[in-house]
Amino acid sequence: MIETIKILTIQDISCYGQCSITVALPIISAFGIETAVIPSAILSTHTAGFTDYTVRDLTEDLPGILKHWEKEEIFFDAIYTGFIGSIEQFDYIIDIIESRLKPDGLVFVDPAMADHGEFYNGFDQDFADKMGELCKIGDYVLPNTTEACYLLHKPWKEEFTKEEMLEMANELSNFTKKHIILKGDTHKEGKLGMIVLDKDESSTEFVYNDRIDHVSHGTGDVFASSFVGSTLNGKTPAEAAKIAGEFTKKALEETIDDPTHTYGVKFERVIKYIPELLKI
Repeated sequence: MIETIKILTIQDISCYGQCSITVALPIISAFGIETAVIPSAILSTHTAGFTDYTVRDLTEDLPGILKHWEKEEIFFDAIYTGFIGSIEQFDYIIDIIESRLKPDGLVFVDPAMADHGEFYNGFDQDFADKMGELCKIGDYVLPNTTEACYLLHKPWKEEFTKEEMLEMANELSNFTKKHIILKGDTHKEGKLGMIVLDKDESSTEFVYNDRIDHVSHGTGDVFASSFVGSTLNGKTPAEAAKIAGEFTKKALEETIDDPTHTYGVKFERVIKYIPELLKI
């Protein structure tokens, strides 16, 4: 009997809007990975394009969940963190990772806190510095350029040169045990790229996908979730980055012609391509 791979994802639930757990759970599951969740917060909607949304912080629930799982001897092959509800949650999340991850397990950190040069609502540099501590126990860290700049205390700008991206990736290597996937390289015309820094192989590689001229909330979560699913299917960091980029591109292509669909991407329509993408 083939042993089931089990992953825990820790991030928020946005009750409406395609992001965080409502993206991670179906996508990673579709890659054949058994997926458990710990919600960091519950929001009525996500925070982009909506006003007067409700937020319930679930920090107080984390110790009780951990205590119960310790009693039940529940362990995971991987843990993937996304949107964290408050700065107070970091220590609890680190405790969960140290307690519930198998000895040879993997940690994926998507430092979901900023984009387009600005923090998400409620986050600041103190939050970013605490995120840096979490990143340092990660095997895979997946920042965009804004998040990278906050982690490194660098100024952000709209575009970075290839040389600047390489420099930033090398500096970010101090924030991970193994691999950095730095998203947001735009220096190649018609392409959207990322740098994959692989500490195991002492290599740095640019990975590109065709650029879709459409901005949508939640694409970072779609990318990270499909990256996690690909990696747990045995793909190298560069292969997983390519697959995740293609999956996200396909989801954008399904969404771009629908002006009413402004709150996410139609990733559900491209789940059927996962077996094909895993052949890359």
